[in-house]
Amino acid sequence: MKLDRYDIKILQILQQHGRITKSQLAEQINLSVSPCWERVKKLEQAGIIEGYGAKINLASQTKPTLVMVEVSLKQHNADAFRRFETLVTSTPQVAECYATGGGVDYIIKFQCIDIDQYQRCIDKWLDSDIGIERYYTYIVTKVVKHHQPDTLQQYQDKTFCL
Repeated sequence: MKLDRYDIKILQILQQHGRITKSQLAEQINLSVSPCWERVKKLEQAGIIEGYGAKINLASQTKPTLVMVEVSLKQHNADAFRRFETLVTSTPQVAECYATGGGVDYIIKFQCIDIDQYQRCIDKWLDSDIGIERYYTYIVTKVVKHHQPDTLQQYQDKTFCL
C-alpha cells in the first residue's frame, strides 16, 4: 500500500492522539468524515495501524529502575537465538530487546521496581542455562531523551538525517 499525504497525516495524528473522534480527525486533514474513516479502516486492514493504546507514565506513581544489558550468547545458531528470544519475550520486566550485529548479540532494556528485581531476573536467566556467555549491566541514572521520532514526517519530507 502506497501512502499519500492524507494517509501520512492520519497516521501522524493518530500516533499522537489515538482517542481523537472521527469528525475531529476528518477536520484536521480536510476530508469529510466518511472518506477519512475509510482511509483509517484501510490502514488498519493493511496492518499499518496495529492497534491503539495509552501512554502510561509510570514515573508519576513510582520511579522505575531502568537497566540496559548487553548479552552475548555462547552459541550462534538459530536454535540458540530462538531459545533466548523466547525467554526474553516471556520476561515481563523486559521493556525492549534488540538483536544486534557487532560486538554483542542483544541489547536489552529492563524496567524494574528496583535493582534487586533486576538481579533476580538475571540470576534466573543464568540459572536456566539459556546459553549466556557474558553480559554487561548498565544502570540508567538519568533519561536524557525519551522520544518517539516523527518518522512519518521524515518519510513524507525524505529528511531522514540532517
